Amino acid sequence: MILKKGLCLGVCIPFLVLSGCAQNKKDARHINDQTVQDSVKFNSLINAKSPYLQQHADNPVDWYEWGDEALQRAKKENKPLLISIGYAACHWCHVMEHESFMDSTVAKIMNENFVAIKIDREERPDIDQVYMNAAHLLTGSGGWPLNAFALPDGKPFYAGTYFPKTQWKQLLKQISNVYKNDYEKVAAQAESLTWGIRAQEVVTVPGHTNPDFTKEAYNKLFAGWSSMIDYNKGGYAKAPKFPLPVGWEFLLQYHYLTKDKKALEAVSTTLDEMAKGGIYDQIGGGFARYSTDAKWFAPHFEKMLYDNGQLVSLYAHAYKVTKEEKYAEVIRETLDFIKRDMTNADGGFYSSLNADSEGEEGKFYVWTKKEIEKVQDSKTADLITAFFQVKESGNWEGDKNILYRNESEEAFAGKNNLSVKEWKKILLGAKARLLEERGKRIRPSTDDKILTGWNALMLKGYVDAYLALGDEKYLNTAIKNARFLEKNMIRKNGRLWRNYKDGEAGIDAFLDDYALLADAYIVLYQATFDVHWLNLARKITEYAVENFKDEQSGMFYYTSDIAENLVARKMELTDNVIPASNSVMAHVLYRLGEYFYDRDYIQISKTMLSHVTEDIPKGGPYYANWGMLMGLMSYQPYEVAIMGSDAKIKNVDLQKEYLPTAFFMGGTEENLPLLENKGVEGETMIYVCRDKVCRLPVTGTEKALNQIQR
Repeated sequence: MILKKGLCLGVCIPFLVLSGCAQNKKDARHINDQTVQDSVKFNSLINAKSPYLQQHADNPVDWYEWGDEALQRAKKENKPLLISIGYAACHWCHVMEHESFMDSTVAKIMNENFVAIKIDREERPDIDQVYMNAAHLLTGSGGWPLNAFALPDGKPFYAGTYFPKTQWKQLLKQISNVYKNDYEKVAAQAESLTWGIRAQEVVTVPGHTNPDFTKEAYNKLFAGWSSMIDYNKGGYAKAPKFPLPVGWEFLLQYHYLTKDKKALEAVSTTLDEMAKGGIYDQIGGGFARYSTDAKWFAPHFEKMLYDNGQLVSLYAHAYKVTKEEKYAEVIRETLDFIKRDMTNADGGFYSSLNADSEGEEGKFYVWTKKEIEKVQDSKTADLITAFFQVKESGNWEGDKNILYRNESEEAFAGKNNLSVKEWKKILLGAKARLLEERGKRIRPSTDDKILTGWNALMLKGYVDAYLALGDEKYLNTAIKNARFLEKNMIRKNGRLWRNYKDGEAGIDAFLDDYALLADAYIVLYQATFDVHWLNLARKITEYAVENFKDEQSGMFYYTSDIAENLVARKMELTDNVIPASNSVMAHVLYRLGEYFYDRDYIQISKTMLSHVTEDIPKGGPYYANWGMLMGLMSYQPYEVAIMGSDAKIKNVDLQKEYLPTAFFMGGTEENLPLLENKGVEGETMIYVCRDKVCRLPVTGTEKALNQIQR
């Protein structure tokens, strides 16, 4: 929760702006119930595909989806746009809906004076980017719900986040009055603000055509942001705490290349403490979006697909480095959760789970001591309540408990005179009973739209889990999802859809969809040696290069050149809860360039990286994916070609190790440039190469591993 004062228009009135996220008082699925439809008057959102928009279909506000109908009406009636943006797992979005948008007196003011538009930011991040930039410029903060006011042409003149009802009504009246009586002032502010938005996160200058990335520069990167890290509880030294997986991925790579023990300590502490904390679902697996405190204790209880996909990859990579079984347990439990709650029959992955159920945040996940004792024998109940820090009076709100741990399973077993094996058996049974009991509760609603980019992150997570743990079912799930996306989200020319819902794809994809899906397909190729996935990654990337790339700077716009013309066309440069689409695309281009001997792709990637080299040392985790690319380029990757009938077996054996600077390729066909003339009849040979120069081939994976690590 963030407290800020809003920008004053006309008469200055201080407004509370609270930024937060979590979720929902009603389930969108209920709207399709005929009994409900017969008794409630719905606005036009009843026809929306988005579950979040459908949740607002029974509001007395005359909401529109973004589109020509709303914009034309605003121009015709000369009314300002009121653009309200949120998502299905956003708690404060639904608080504001309950307080204001369901109130007929508030709705009357909105309907009479504005053309109101509701937007699901997960469907339309391009629109969200524009108006979030406006909020940051005006208030210095942002979050959801995001409420922006704009001229009929879409140029914003005011934006904020959550407003309590009384202050929201005051703001509506104030803005309406200023718009009607001092329009020139509003128009001037809109022009100034739009200019500022257009200037943010857009690179206009050409990049270096021959940049040089050195090991020395890379080796200094960690020193610039080590002080941000909480070495006691993990994460970054502030609250709220977000996992930000890409930062820890960078530190794993950094440790691998530099042998810096402090970097690995930062990762291990973070992963250990998150897995013990309330941010991790101790009973059902999976991670919440973030912790409201600095100890990973109290989560915002929504579960997002993109977090869990990236965290599975991160724990898989950490497992390869440490061989710690506790990381394997987190992977298995999280993927059990994804399979149980977030996967459709065709292999697509849903977007999120609500934080709220029955009108309360976290109700589905928290326990009283008596509820736990009810489903366990007395001895087990005593052990479980002690292990998960459960108190009679509660450790959270009221008598409710968030389950978390203060110590490892091994330490707890020893303290209670149990062997680790005995305690694990007791714990497994107790958790199964609690999960079954929890399943009887009213569960949080699911945002069941399927987003291309987010599915790609989960697809990659499954592949990484397979490579780390060797479980074939994870690879099978990954392939099923890859085929689902190919069938439903990719058009013949490589153009992508972003969203899939109720059997239909819609909304043109954005750069993150192209970059993340191409990246996932490359990883899938490396695991299977099925060149189809690599060719598909190239096809998707070719479309992105043709339609998203800015020729002057060499960077990529977030929207394509045939996309809807918003008031600003943005570039996504900084890594955040999801790596920036430009940083992912730069990785993709570099890898494809290496696989296909495409020097143009490699040059584009280097030019992109050159734009941010000065930002990486001071940007910390917000340039971590760029930092990983610098590591690849400065240390120069290995190309590992494995040819022969046992290629897949030896490939998986090699990739049980953490080898972040190795590109794997091979099979039984010489279908890539580096594979030409590598086949030897009756043998499976491993070639370790650098810059297309190969060492003497070997047949054993240990010898190949020694060549890479040497």
